[in-house]
Amino acid sequence: MHLTESINLLYVLSGLGVGFLVGMTGVGGGSLMTPLLILLFKVHPQSAVGTDLLYAALTKTVGTLVHGRSQSVEWCVVGRLALGSIPATLLTIAALHWAGSPSAQVTHVISVALGIALLITAPSVLFRHRLQMLSRQKAGSVSPAMTGQLTTLLGAVLGVMVTLSSVGAGAIGMAALIFLYPTLEIRRLVGSDIAHAVPLTAIAGMGHWWIGDIDIPLLTSLLCGSIPGIILGSLCIGLVPDRVQRIILAAILVTVGLKVI
Repeated sequence: MHLTESINLLYVLSGLGVGFLVGMTGVGGGSLMTPLLILLFKVHPQSAVGTDLLYAALTKTVGTLVHGRSQSVEWCVVGRLALGSIPATLLTIAALHWAGSPSAQVTHVISVALGIALLITAPSVLFRHRLQMLSRQKAGSVSPAMTGQLTTLLGAVLGVMVTLSSVGAGAIGMAALIFLYPTLEIRRLVGSDIAHAVPLTAIAGMGHWWIGDIDIPLLTSLLCGSIPGIILGSLCIGLVPDRVQRIILAAILVTVGLKVI
């Protein structure tokens, strides 16, 4: 089958829409794409998660190159996160394989994990500015050594969460990093979060590929839409007031999270 014959226009349009929202709002694509594939297109949850992980790895590689060129990546933070996330991701993939993925039990676990991740993401999006203000008030109250340990622990939590649901590396990871590093510029935290998401989603995605949870035609179609979508969305930043964006996105995440569970 030729590449053009495997491209599904509906998936391309979905990628375009999600890419546009990600570019305009900065919310992680997994929070929107994975539930869309499961609820609207009836893609198997494990296939949706695995495909979305590789999709995220490819798109965030581009984002990392952009942030790297503008020197807005704090590589020591990326290293601390990866120290926890990579072993946790490998262990989670091994556990899924040991559990006999794909299976009804594993599918249930992934659906519940996805729903919980979406419900946690919603307040992270809605109250992001309040979290920033609170973190600045607490600046200096945690020692650098403890901050490093907590960052590695955060990486481990994200490794499990992202491998199971493809959600968490964006909004949840950013909310935690704001607390841990209140004196760092937001652009450097964003760049570090995106840079860490590349190895995390790549390893998790390859793990899902290894256990047979990747749909290559679906991945190709999503990328065809999402790349121009992210560019268009980036050009439309500020078109909708930030507060309105956050309220709408939080409502969508809560609704979808409850539906998936």
